[in-house]
Amino acid sequence: MKQLLLVDDHTLVRSGFQLILEAQEDITVIAGAENGQRALDYLKGASRPDIILTDIHMEVMDGIQFIQVVKRDYPDIKIIVLSMEDNIQIIQEVLNLGAEGYLSKDSNVEEILFGIQQVIRGEHYVSAALSIELIKNLPKYAHLEVDRTEIMRRYDISERELSVLELIAEGHTNAEIADQIYLSKRTVEGHRQQLIEKTGSKNTAGLVRFGFQKKLLI
Repeated sequence: MKQLLLVDDHTLVRSGFQLILEAQEDITVIAGAENGQRALDYLKGASRPDIILTDIHMEVMDGIQFIQVVKRDYPDIKIIVLSMEDNIQIIQEVLNLGAEGYLSKDSNVEEILFGIQQVIRGEHYVSAALSIELIKNLPKYAHLEVDRTEIMRRYDISERELSVLELIAEGHTNAEIADQIYLSKRTVEGHRQQLIEKTGSKNTAGLVRFGFQKKLLI
């Protein structure tokens, strides 16, 4: 029996999918949470699920930030996104973060259940309509520029923090960064730590890797 955690900011959605999922012989829903932070709080104090089914757009902590933290701290938990979001760049980002599946809420129940079963079996799955859209428009999506402002908004990164990140990536120490952008060393240290926390990175090396992956650093 696979244990599943539902994360969605709509109570009716959680309740509805819980009824559907618990009708399956090999799935039990152990809990529901309205955002990523509440789900992380649950993971710290309870039995861990085998699978997390999560939305993307939620208050407090959205799905992308949530996935990043879960894959860092609980890498064995499989994650499936269930969302109305059909932006191919976001889907690609979710999969790059390590999610095993991406399902559209527009899909019929049979496909959603099929996708979950594929992930349970160790496969990856993306809703058929989204997969077709990706294949048909691959040349167009391959040349899309990353919206840097959107990435900064999503991870709550300020222009000052971006400047600090750029100087960190160049190999400067906290003291050198402080001199260059006219801040105290302690303030720079604070920015560095905030960046690590906001991006879900383990350390400075992970932070720099994040910057390049998200195209914040060029």
